[in-house]
Amino acid sequence: MPWDYVPPLADMRFVIKRVLGAPASWAQCAPFADLDLETVDAVLQEAGRFAAGVLLPINAGGDAVGCVRDAATGEVRTPPGFREAYRAFVDAGWPALPCDPAWGGQGLPLLVDAATREMFVACNHGWVMYPDLLHGAYETIKAHAGDDLKARHLADVAAGRTLAAMALTEPQAGSDLGLLRTRAEPQADGSLRLSGQKIFISGGEHDLTDQIVHLVLCRLPDAPPGTKGISLALVPKWLPDGTRNAMHCDGIEHKTGIHGSATCAMRYEGATGWLVGEPHRGLAAMFLMMNSARLHVGLQGLGHQEMATQNALRYALERAQGRAAAGGGGAADPIALHPAMRHTLLRLQALTEGQRVIAYRAALAIDEAAHHPDAARRQRASALAALLTPVVKAFCTHQGFHGASAALQVFGGYGYVREYGVEQTMRDARIAMIYEGTNEIQAIDLLLRKVLADGGAALDLWLTEARAEAAACAAVGLADFAAALHAECDAAQQATAAVAAAAAGDREAPLRVADDYLMGLSHTLLAWAFAASARAAQGAADRPWSEAKTARMRYGVQWLLPQARVHWQRVRALDAALPVLAAP
Repeated sequence: MPWDYVPPLADMRFVIKRVLGAPASWAQCAPFADLDLETVDAVLQEAGRFAAGVLLPINAGGDAVGCVRDAATGEVRTPPGFREAYRAFVDAGWPALPCDPAWGGQGLPLLVDAATREMFVACNHGWVMYPDLLHGAYETIKAHAGDDLKARHLADVAAGRTLAAMALTEPQAGSDLGLLRTRAEPQADGSLRLSGQKIFISGGEHDLTDQIVHLVLCRLPDAPPGTKGISLALVPKWLPDGTRNAMHCDGIEHKTGIHGSATCAMRYEGATGWLVGEPHRGLAAMFLMMNSARLHVGLQGLGHQEMATQNALRYALERAQGRAAAGGGGAADPIALHPAMRHTLLRLQALTEGQRVIAYRAALAIDEAAHHPDAARRQRASALAALLTPVVKAFCTHQGFHGASAALQVFGGYGYVREYGVEQTMRDARIAMIYEGTNEIQAIDLLLRKVLADGGAALDLWLTEARAEAAACAAVGLADFAAALHAECDAAQQATAAVAAAAAGDREAPLRVADDYLMGLSHTLLAWAFAASARAAQGAADRPWSEAKTARMRYGVQWLLPQARVHWQRVRALDAALPVLAAP
């Protein structure tokens, strides 16, 4: 059975138009005022064709071959077909989709770009790693670089003629960036000379573009210790005079998955760079890139779950085995009829469709925060985007991996062998739970910085929106969805109040329950997504489609939301023991 991909265009359009009402939001934002759904449809159709027709055919080969590094020069060769696919990607204008037309971009909403990225990564995660940082690099350079750097690099980054790498991690400095040691010495001409080592640098070296710009976290000589002493420098592979910069790829990692992505160990030996933003304020500048990357990583999890779900469902409908308990005939039935498989497949479908609503809602909030004409609306959207981003990153990637594992189970023994494709999806999905801030760090960021730090103001904004959705569901006869959503909102409020009270006397209390808090709030968001989807499906022209969508969303309410009780119970058990570990 071939590993295949059908772009989920109908569901994407449903979420964008009917669930989120994005066209009404676009009409109020000057850059998108003339955008219509027909244009969006055309963009998504072409993206789906590129994903399924160009990226998917080179995915398995890229995984099997991987990248090759020349030990003498440090140059890296990507798998067969990757360069040709990237040229086609650039020629079609995909990198510039959400960028400002003033810099050669197409000026489309980030929401539209998010939908294209979901499809691209579903079909070839390893390849997508190269352009996936482009938009974050573009935003960082645009917002913080000087005019000379922008004139030299920004248009090429927006168009994808130059690719970007984000150089944060060092052997001794992973999540704790305050420990980094890379030095930057100011020069008389205003440039910097950087010396140090970086590891786990995605796309640090490759053959897809001639130029690669590294955004490198570093320390100036007068830097204070810790994160307050970090600066950001732009370090290009090729200098303006055409000479090669003093940066070298010392090796590429041999990883569990995304073999087509060159994960590099980089060495800077007096490499020339230029300051981006203010001295010692590098993290503030880099956060633009990191926050963009976290949304994109969440979309990676969504793409993997969609791909795994599609193929598991197709296989289960074709694979005959045994007799289903409910109405099985004399011959063997498709395994999709068996209750155990129905549970697995419905769970995958409900989670994938619910997470699409949540991820796209975050993208819409980012668009409104940047472009809505009303200042209060921008402020509200910014707060919601900040609240939703760590949830999208952590929850979607968690389900991307565990969903792919559940889909593998549908294939039985065939799922464990390479020919059926699902094992690669599972391997590729695993990294997304780790990079761009581990999921545990996302949980801490959510609870401490996005919920407790403002006294729950952003959370209250979200819960108000969710309760309005519950009222709308009740008004159209979806009382069960309304009741479930109200219950989840109540649970979130009660748990948040308990954590806030405990934190006043126990600074570690929020840290002990942060992971469960994120999962609990993720289920509150799912309750909203299920309810909003069911309401939006009412009155759809395609009645069978509408009824099937509502049934899947009701399955989510009945079978998936009860898991939230476990997480909220743990959050409220703030005095439960967490012993100190003893060495084995």
